[in-house]
Amino acid sequence: MTTLRCVPPRGTHPASGRLPGRAETRELLSRATYDLLVIGGGILGISTAWHAAQSGLRVALVDAGDFAGATSSASSKLLHGGLRYLQTGAVKLVAENHLERRALSRQVAPHLANPLTFYLPVYKGGPHGAAKLGAGVFAYSALSAFGDGVGRVIGPAKARRDVPELRTDGLRAVAVYGDDQMNDARMALMTVRAAVAAGAVVLNHAEVTGLRFTGGRVTGAELRDRADGTEFGVDARLVLNATGPWVDRLRRMEDPGAAPSIRLSKGAHLVLKRTSPWKAALATPIDRYRITFALPWEDMLLLGTTDEEYAGDPGEVAVTEKDIAQILDEAAYSVRDRQLSRELITYSFAGLRVLPGGPGGTSKARRETVVTEGSGGMLSVAGGKWTTFRHIGRAVLNKLAALPGRPLADRMEPVSRLPGKLPLPGIANPRAVEHRLLADGGAAGPGMAADTARHLATHYGSLSFDIARMVREEPALGGRIHPDAPEIWAQVVYARDQEWAQTADDVLRRRTTLTIRGLATDGIREKVTDLLDHRS
Repeated sequence: MTTLRCVPPRGTHPASGRLPGRAETRELLSRATYDLLVIGGGILGISTAWHAAQSGLRVALVDAGDFAGATSSASSKLLHGGLRYLQTGAVKLVAENHLERRALSRQVAPHLANPLTFYLPVYKGGPHGAAKLGAGVFAYSALSAFGDGVGRVIGPAKARRDVPELRTDGLRAVAVYGDDQMNDARMALMTVRAAVAAGAVVLNHAEVTGLRFTGGRVTGAELRDRADGTEFGVDARLVLNATGPWVDRLRRMEDPGAAPSIRLSKGAHLVLKRTSPWKAALATPIDRYRITFALPWEDMLLLGTTDEEYAGDPGEVAVTEKDIAQILDEAAYSVRDRQLSRELITYSFAGLRVLPGGPGGTSKARRETVVTEGSGGMLSVAGGKWTTFRHIGRAVLNKLAALPGRPLADRMEPVSRLPGKLPLPGIANPRAVEHRLLADGGAAGPGMAADTARHLATHYGSLSFDIARMVREEPALGGRIHPDAPEIWAQVVYARDQEWAQTADDVLRRRTTLTIRGLATDGIREKVTDLLDHRS
């Protein structure tokens, strides 16, 4: 195997071109008092840190694991208005979701989001008729100002051409609508970069072992660096608990008698090799409230999701045999058997939705954001939707500004004065980036494979040229990590030096697609670990 030298990229960090090392970051966190300490590096915590840093606050963000290491990288990978909400009459909510979706896919992150056509099949004996679904998708597209075309109904033959594995037995019609798709882990990482560019100090794999109190108020946290065991602390005027499924665990550090504020719902997904290309996704009604998805994603097929109450340890959530059987059985309503062979499964994952506490089934619960204030003044935020992560970040910032005594209001710009659609790093037309990478290797020289160029363009945007530059400086980094995946070794070094990757899972699961493709072999994992251990 070719030996790779670890040439660091130049000029990619917004300020110095280099991320500070962990020891330097711990020092930065330990020696200052921050206006806001955000505990939890899922998308809610990341978004709040980004907006708070934009407003001028001194912000620190820490997470016990990797950024987007739990729920935020276990979604259905959709940016969507929420078609099912129309059934409950939540017209305003759908319109607001569409507004945020369009902002993300057009102005904020067009390099990370892509439009996707959805086919909603209508079968004989199904829970909905063609007329009802046709009216529903027309209304859905109208609430999006017809930015994705007009929702309509088409015949089975047209749908089968776009989705070759569509089951046509008993198929009466197909309703059509548009939404967007993303790689959630990549979107989260780019938002972390945006927060750092705005001045936030961030550290992953840093576990909170206790809270700091001054006069009965929470004024910071004690932490342990999981990378080397170093213990340190952070002082802050205000602490935000954004730990997702663990939100009540941290609330009990503040107040051992704190009552539960949330409940959890498990959503499981399967990733399969595709037997043929798909030009559209399937959204198949299972009953009046639930839909199962079959989504072309990362050249694979993503199936799911389940929705059931979860009461166990959030750290132990996993896909069970029951989940696999349910997902395959539900997919079989609309997908042909040959695409659902278990031999095609490359990966499975499960995440936990955070829902407001209360009665009723989880499938009918609204995905609301829960904000509470504890006895020690710590704010806790949980729940919400990926699509509206920017809106939630702004809403939490408004909450911070309006706290009794207004402890941060005089230190921050009002939310209304912040840029409304500030783009994420790397913003560019991905097709233009891909064309340039193919034309000249983006300063790396000719010869970049088409699938690699496309992958870089749609996961890094214009930052792809920094990766291409690394290949020019060290050609061995241009080799594929695995012959059946588009990623190259330069991405591992880039993940290490510019994207806070600490472990092989950080790289293989969230910064590349090797794990979801079923290609993270022991040999590749060993080589990735070796590169991570050789930090300059």
